[in-house]
Amino acid sequence: MKLLVDSGSTKADWMAIDENGKVLFTTQSLGLNPEVLTKEEIIQRLDDKFDIYQNKKNATHLYFYGAGCGTDRMKIFLKEIFKDYFSNASITVEEDTYAAVYATTPKNEKAIVCILGTGSNCSYYDGEVLHQKVQSLGYIAMDDGSGNRFGRHLLRGYYFNKMPAALAKEFETEFNLDADFIKNKLYKEPNPNAYLATFAKFLIKNKDNEFCKKIIKKELKSFVKNYVMQFEEHKDVPVNFVGSIAFYLKDELKVVLEKYGYKMGNALRRPADGLIAFHSN
Repeated sequence: MKLLVDSGSTKADWMAIDENGKVLFTTQSLGLNPEVLTKEEIIQRLDDKFDIYQNKKNATHLYFYGAGCGTDRMKIFLKEIFKDYFSNASITVEEDTYAAVYATTPKNEKAIVCILGTGSNCSYYDGEVLHQKVQSLGYIAMDDGSGNRFGRHLLRGYYFNKMPAALAKEFETEFNLDADFIKNKLYKEPNPNAYLATFAKFLIKNKDNEFCKKIIKKELKSFVKNYVMQFEEHKDVPVNFVGSIAFYLKDELKVVLEKYGYKMGNALRRPADGLIAFHSN
């Protein structure tokens, strides 16, 4: 049994396939970002899902593609946890961009491949090897254009009284905006980046509102200028995306990309189907 995992900070999609590529089960756990979780928290999230816990001895291979796995230290940290937990499995841990490549880019073709979800990332795939020019410093310092950045803008706009009154009233009906509640989520509980990203759906729902439109445009321009334009020499290849932000804002992304001379490629919400096809061959 092969376990294929596409993990962001918010959630992780798990797919189990047999040697012929037949899907045995799919499930979803909370995200397993090693940059923001302890070993104990990761194990607890694995134990909480019956299908994962029940099959941990049956897995022969685990292919894990995750947010927060861009450095060797984080890869080794997760790999050691998985070796103990899936004791009969061969373990592979890669950053989540590889899952995005396998899902969006045909074999041997070139593309700039991006992730825009809870966090953000961008690499160039030359048909064989992934090239990255920016090493992420995490959600506090980077993650331009991501869900957590959108959430940060909305909270600041609300608390600095910059959000239009009608929009603020709607915002209040959808979220608990008590200051103590927010501070506990941001500074005491795990995955503050995922918490911030929960506000992104509100921004997308109101994307035609001028206040929201400005935030979206500003962040997407920042993402293209700081991430995509690292690969200016590859303007002739498509820019492919995976992630909920990219999927729901693909029209806005296309406009920004074309302004800077790039062409929009595929934009998928999740790379699950592409991963199954890739690992079945």
